[in-house]
Amino acid sequence: GRRADIPPEQHADGLDPATTGSEDTALRKESSLKAPKVLEALAASGLRAIRYALEVDGIGEVIALDNNEVAIESCKRNIYHNGILASSKVVPHLADARIYMLTHPKEFDVVDLDPYGSPAAFLDSAVQCVADGGILMCSATDMAVLAGGNAEVCFSKYGSYPVRGKYRHEMALRILLACMEDKRNIPLPNFCPTVPQECSECGGKFVMGGPIWSDPIHDRDWATSILSNIRATSGLYEAYAKISAILTSVSEELPNAPLFVSLHSICATLKCTNPTMVMFHSAIRNAGYQISGSHADPLALKTDAPMSVIWDIMRCWVKLHPVKSQPENLPGSRILSQEPQLQTS
Repeated sequence: GRRADIPPEQHADGLDPATTGSEDTALRKESSLKAPKVLEALAASGLRAIRYALEVDGIGEVIALDNNEVAIESCKRNIYHNGILASSKVVPHLADARIYMLTHPKEFDVVDLDPYGSPAAFLDSAVQCVADGGILMCSATDMAVLAGGNAEVCFSKYGSYPVRGKYRHEMALRILLACMEDKRNIPLPNFCPTVPQECSECGGKFVMGGPIWSDPIHDRDWATSILSNIRATSGLYEAYAKISAILTSVSEELPNAPLFVSLHSICATLKCTNPTMVMFHSAIRNAGYQISGSHADPLALKTDAPMSVIWDIMRCWVKLHPVKSQPENLPGSRILSQEPQLQTS
């Protein structure tokens, strides 16, 4: 049989203090962690599953799932061509993704769902097979539907009505998150507060949209941590400037301000000249509210200020930079006909 060398006995007082105490506890805890098990639910040729095995340190078993025999055969060939490591971790499997996920509840630490088009048909089963504390990664390429191209189709798939505003791409993400949350929990009756039929500022009718995910969509600590790591190894990334810019913007966004308003849209409604972003940010902060930009739009304004405050700021701006006479029935004319309740500078 094999011979094992037994190390000499060591006493606690003979150990290096740097390897004892909390660090020793951390090492034991790290060694006891289970390698995460991954499911790529719609694997096709298996390229992503193979990348998990080859590029993610400490990854466990990766199930490459598809219901197409030709795809599975292609996946097997790709696994073979990528050597022993891929062959030891990636397991191709021929099955219907929905049935497989429903029959493997809470089995996977990571579920990667990347279908062609809408993921709506797979969400109900996908949330069932994710382990407690696991990660569900989901892509949706039907952006035209989620961004308001067809509200009825969006409602039939995701249970939510989109609105075609400047914020439509962020709203699309929030609709998808709300749908995922709905699949995870048993829906309860929701009694929303009543709202008036008309806007008190312009007199126009409200446009209905939602429901959407209203909690934060970014983890600031995570974004800051990733940004720090990328800056330390900036030479490794050809697209470092773009990656750094997006993560910086994400880390600076207000977490509890769903959607945003566009400064250009506000000024277009009033038919006035634009204040600078710096001036507008300053006015919001002087009024006692928070404001930030958005990674989705360079002219976006994310703020916890109500629209009444925003319109008051713009009324004060128009008093200093008058606009031409407009018909009284226009929304901008109705907004400017009211005196500002908040004086800003």
